[in-house]
Amino acid sequence: MTDPNAPSAPSASGLTIRAVEDAGDRKAFVDLAYTLNKDDPNWIPPLKTEVHGLLDSRTNPWFEHAEARLFLAERNGVPVGRISAQVDQLVLEHMGAGTGQWGMFEAADAEVAAALIHRAEAWLRGRDMTRSLGPFSLGIWDEPGLLVKGHDHPPTVMMGHNSPLYEGWVEAAGYKGVKDLYTYELDVSKGFPPLVNRIVEMGEKNPRIRLRTVDKKKFDEEAALILGILNDAWAENWGFIPLTESEIAYAGKKLKPIVFEDLIRVAELDGEPVAFMMTLPDLNELTKDLNGRLFPFGWAKLLWRLRHPKVTTMRVPLMGVVKRLHGSRLASQLAFMLIEYIRRAGVNHYQASRGEVGWVLEDNGPMRSIADAIESRINRVYRIYEKAL
Repeated sequence: MTDPNAPSAPSASGLTIRAVEDAGDRKAFVDLAYTLNKDDPNWIPPLKTEVHGLLDSRTNPWFEHAEARLFLAERNGVPVGRISAQVDQLVLEHMGAGTGQWGMFEAADAEVAAALIHRAEAWLRGRDMTRSLGPFSLGIWDEPGLLVKGHDHPPTVMMGHNSPLYEGWVEAAGYKGVKDLYTYELDVSKGFPPLVNRIVEMGEKNPRIRLRTVDKKKFDEEAALILGILNDAWAENWGFIPLTESEIAYAGKKLKPIVFEDLIRVAELDGEPVAFMMTLPDLNELTKDLNGRLFPFGWAKLLWRLRHPKVTTMRVPLMGVVKRLHGSRLASQLAFMLIEYIRRAGVNHYQASRGEVGWVLEDNGPMRSIADAIESRINRVYRIYEKAL
């Protein structure tokens, strides 16, 4: 049996695929995305420290229940592509035995793409996987899905962006779409339709309902509360993988510097937290000119900008209502109240004019109905693919 970690024999064009083995390889793996995407005006360079942190098993608690192998494609010694292959024990538990994944995908051309996907599949087969699902970079809570619609504008914070050519290359490798994820955009500078406003006003008159901002001084507790609601609210969603305690703590630590108290709200019913909505200023607007580098001066620039962030766009990456309220009128009312309160803060305190909500599963009917009610529209579609191995 061929060792999936061994370097491949050079192709006629000089292409080889090899596993990432050391710090130099890892640097080449991370830096490649900046090289391949530098001419795309809508690609936002992620902060390199964040990408390295994602891939570091010493700091990222995702590796407590998962393993990943990184592969680098080179043509005549020059990096031209990359891919990760991963096996997550929680994915096996929640999405089915034999479900392996791949992600972190970048390729200079179709030959590179085909060779990388083939190598990732070989590694997954070597781990007894029978189904290949991707892209996930690295998990469902990081950057899931391949962008298939919305290449004409830049992504918001924590969302991926890739060449439109990738869709054809992935499908040429035998992959079929299994689930689409949507993001919705809307004009937040104006109020919502009268029906939504009436629902909000009725909620404000209900003494059982209280909406509050988070307390950043107790952010560890608040993060645990919010992500606990999330684990309950999303438990029956396709692809759901519960966040572990260490992942919740890790997420809270990463989010704290970019959290603004009036942009995260918790809804209480009879004193019990039952819903939340998290909104972030679009940090991509603040980091685009840093080209992924915090040093020597990028960190100071970012800290200054975060003190008084003035952005065009606000993104809602997470919101949820506890499962016992699903399907009730109260669940929708709480969602509308959270959205309206945070809309006001975004406009009044940060001069935002645009909002983006997502991602939202294509079959999440209640959330899509809310998106329609506030007159938003789908602006980006991310597709998750699968293939039998």
